[in-house]
Amino acid sequence: MAVTFNHTIIAAEDRHESARFFREIFELDEAPSWGLFTNVQLDEGVLLQFAEPPVEIQMQHYAFLVDDELFDRAYRRIDDAGIEHWADPRMTRPGEINNEHGGRGVYFKDPAGHIIEMITRPYL
Repeated sequence: MAVTFNHTIIAAEDRHESARFFREIFELDEAPSWGLFTNVQLDEGVLLQFAEPPVEIQMQHYAFLVDDELFDRAYRRIDDAGIEHWADPRMTRPGEINNEHGGRGVYFKDPAGHIIEMITRPYL
């Protein structure tokens, strides 16, 4: 069997709010949830499982590869909602997107403060 990515748990202050944020930005359907997890399903069965840990949440970085059409729609939602965003991971170019690696990219924060990167071309 080949190695494939199956799921990750994303710490959230409010797991329902974080899952809703991802569903709205990336146009994802609700997925079955259970126990401590509110799930969002990506293509190929990959699950994002949002949970509310009993510890201080440490910022993480999550990058999502999307096609150009979804990038346009998602970026419009980010901009229309007034979500602060940057063209670079150091957050020195606010309100911009980048044109690196032959595509476009943008960085923004989710409700728990994680850095979300949305790109249209893979780095490699």
